[in-house]
Amino acid sequence: MTSRRTVLGLLGGTAAYGVLPKVQGQAIDSGDPVATIGDRAMEIQFDSRLHSRIVARSADRAEPITACGPSEYLVTAAGVAIDSFTPGARRVEQVTDVHGRGICHTLQGVADGTLEKTVRVTLHERFPGFAFVNTSYRNISGAALPLARWVNGARRLLPAADGPAYWSFSGSSHEDRRDWVQPAGPGFTQRNFMGMNASDYGGGTPVVDVWRQDVGMAVGHVETHPRLVALPLDVTADGARIAVECDTAMTLAPGAEFTTPETFVAVHRGDYFATLTAYREIMANQGLRAPKPNAGCYEPVWCAWGYERDFTVEQVVATLPKARELGLVWAGVDDGWQTSEGDWYLDPKKFPRGDADMIALVQKIKDAGMKPKLWVSPLAVDPGTDLLHDAADMLLLNEDGSVRDVTWWNSFYLCPAYPKTVERTQALVRRILGDWGFMGLKIDGQHLNGAAPCYNPAHRHARPEESFERLQDFWKVMYDTAMAINPEAVVEICPCGTSYAFHNMPAMNQTVASDPESSWQVRLKGKTIRALMGPSAAFAGDHVELSDHGDDFASTVGIGAIVATKFTWPSDPRPGNGLVLTPAKEQLWRRWIALYNAKKLSTGHYRGELYDIGFDRPEAHAIEKGGRLYYAFYADRWDGPIELRGLDSRPYAVIDYFNDKPLGMVKPGSNRLPVAFERFLLLEATPAAGTT
Repeated sequence: MTSRRTVLGLLGGTAAYGVLPKVQGQAIDSGDPVATIGDRAMEIQFDSRLHSRIVARSADRAEPITACGPSEYLVTAAGVAIDSFTPGARRVEQVTDVHGRGICHTLQGVADGTLEKTVRVTLHERFPGFAFVNTSYRNISGAALPLARWVNGARRLLPAADGPAYWSFSGSSHEDRRDWVQPAGPGFTQRNFMGMNASDYGGGTPVVDVWRQDVGMAVGHVETHPRLVALPLDVTADGARIAVECDTAMTLAPGAEFTTPETFVAVHRGDYFATLTAYREIMANQGLRAPKPNAGCYEPVWCAWGYERDFTVEQVVATLPKARELGLVWAGVDDGWQTSEGDWYLDPKKFPRGDADMIALVQKIKDAGMKPKLWVSPLAVDPGTDLLHDAADMLLLNEDGSVRDVTWWNSFYLCPAYPKTVERTQALVRRILGDWGFMGLKIDGQHLNGAAPCYNPAHRHARPEESFERLQDFWKVMYDTAMAINPEAVVEICPCGTSYAFHNMPAMNQTVASDPESSWQVRLKGKTIRALMGPSAAFAGDHVELSDHGDDFASTVGIGAIVATKFTWPSDPRPGNGLVLTPAKEQLWRRWIALYNAKKLSTGHYRGELYDIGFDRPEAHAIEKGGRLYYAFYADRWDGPIELRGLDSRPYAVIDYFNDKPLGMVKPGSNRLPVAFERFLLLEATPAAGTT
């Protein structure tokens, strides 16, 4: 059920109409709208060409935030946009579906007597400010109509009065591993294609969101399978344009009809968190939801990747006592245990007795009081492997018959929609968790988010896109296989710097910052994951050594992420890596890990609606747990007031919980504190004694 906080984040008011404030600004199309659709948060006004604009509403204000223009239209093979339609029939009806009660508005229009467009816009009581859009076209002429593209939700968020300053969220994957959340000024452009943007980088979350300091807007699709669409964001001095677009060559025969995937347009206050939270709840209503994490998902991690691929079993075993002494629970055996990707044979140099040696290593991890997790990279196969010799039919092939590269391991893609690939992967999971006794999986690789269309004739795909659309089913089978063996298993998918693909999330109970390139990425990814998977989703900050200065535990602990490290001990076979746990580092590591275990903020309720990650300064995050509120502030340097949002009517005592320093009392209406800090400030607000 949609929480009150989500409703307020999207709406800034109530869902009932009541008395609506008058829209500020000029009328559209030099007259009144021919149709108006909306609720207390948003209004869509259509003119005499079925062009439209968006009006954002609050309790006392209604303001157009886009100009009037074509939002849903087709582009012909000749490059001509069919975007003006003479309005025809209109119907309004009450609906009840998986999203609850709502109102569906149907508008029809005709373009030049050749093409009929039908647009159905549905607004649900549970999701104010979120409009579902279904668009279909019918060729009513006597001639075939060659088409090149369809476009839905084309909107341009107007600049604020003080200029075109925007922040944005884009859910696409990119080889340069760029930030998912970025400032977007004039000249910013990003296509946000949901397919492959490089050989092994693709997929993502089909939402693009752009916001000003006062209001924001988002578009995306709500289909239960991924679609090969783009969600471009282009910023000029005139505003920030977003849309859902698909380049798809087709010919619409006379009398034939074409329907686009179901898309949406949303209006919100604050940053993108409200949009993604509503998106998560909407997709859950349709059967796509992340699993509830078990207790093991929140336990802190030591990973042997500090020793890299040429680790020895002796190095791993020797480090376990120190890792456990520091308070770490999971011990991850990483890349390098296998002879190759694809065959997944045990490396005889490390495991000369084969399975017996791997089982012995697992037992030593358990004897040290830790839980064993194993790294694996499905859907990749190396050249020269037995798999390629014996089962080359499993390969995903490009249209020209070539193999598809997975670049990091110099591997090739296997097709996730081919039954033999699925069966072989299930057997691997049974071996790892069942035969060897591991308790968790680290599923790793930048190729995990998406798959290219597969043209392998041996697979007999109905359409090449099946490999892309059914990737989520592959991961779900893998997850279900693991859970059948051990219901308390931890299944982590780490898509190596790329934006998580939402449709894959039902197949993981732990996520990770996934090779962050900065502490900023740790924090923005944490906020994003909590919106997409739930306010208590298990999200690991990844190896702290990848954060700013290599020691920024504060960016993990403060946002409620799980701490993880890849230190080596007592020495480092690669001294240049700087990963050895020196006495000075051990003191710091020990302090932070103990603090994480004491607070366990990862199990709290992340309050992402309270602060705007783009516009609020200093950057702020909040977590609610056990009746207390925990705040994390970040800046290179800050000397000034901070605001503690989300307090109820009681007074609260505030302490700096990292330094165990009291900072005074606050309450609603008096919730600002003067502070000075460098890098971070972590606060705990506790209701004063005797208050309820």
